[in-house]
Amino acid sequence: MRSRLLFPALLLIALALIAQTASLEITAEPHHHQVLENQYVRVFKVEVAPHDATLLHTHNHDYVYVTLGPAQIENDVQGKPPVTLKLQDGETRFTPGNFAHLVRNLADTPFRNVTVELLQDEAARKNPPPPWDEERGLNVLMGGGTQDIMFVQDGVRVSETDLNPGADIPSHHHSGPHLVVAITDLDLRSVDAHVYRLRRKIEPIGPRPTYIHAVPGIGYRFERRGLNERLSRSVNEPEETGLAS
Repeated sequence: MRSRLLFPALLLIALALIAQTASLEITAEPHHHQVLENQYVRVFKVEVAPHDATLLHTHNHDYVYVTLGPAQIENDVQGKPPVTLKLQDGETRFTPGNFAHLVRNLADTPFRNVTVELLQDEAARKNPPPPWDEERGLNVLMGGGTQDIMFVQDGVRVSETDLNPGADIPSHHHSGPHLVVAITDLDLRSVDAHVYRLRRKIEPIGPRPTYIHAVPGIGYRFERRGLNERLSRSVNEPEETGLAS
């Protein structure tokens, strides 16, 4: 009987200590390392050593976290009983903000994740943005891979992309800013960089492109008219030396 009463007593003491502890702002919590901040997001790399715990800290905004590697943690939200979570590598979850908690790593391996705070959450609740027009569901990519819209919260769409080596994502248009979180090591090459370099070589100086035009939702359109003459003229024109004859 004595042993049965001991655990509830210890649990109540632990909950009381958490309730009385002052909570830190997330930027002051030593396991959260801020790597990016703009008007839309604050991004943190989080790492907790085996059997270690974060300090009690506050999340003032809704956030998305991406788990890097399998993990088993205990989530101790201030004023609530602790909850044990088993997370898979790449598991991504949305969590509403305005609470304080600490996280205990129960595993023999480090707990790592990327936490993305959504700084426009309150504005999105007051004035909801228009819904995304894409249909939910798995999209199979050419060359091997899949793309899946996981969820939409606070006007932010979270998608999972799985690419085989050498595979491509079809040309597409981003109507707003976007953030890429890599679950595994990878080497990405964006077509935009190639288009930029090509424009520098063939486009005349001016506020708008003449030959390579962006087409929202599709990619790029190439206008050939006048290009041959321009290239021929640039080859045949003598190089300016700046010296008076």
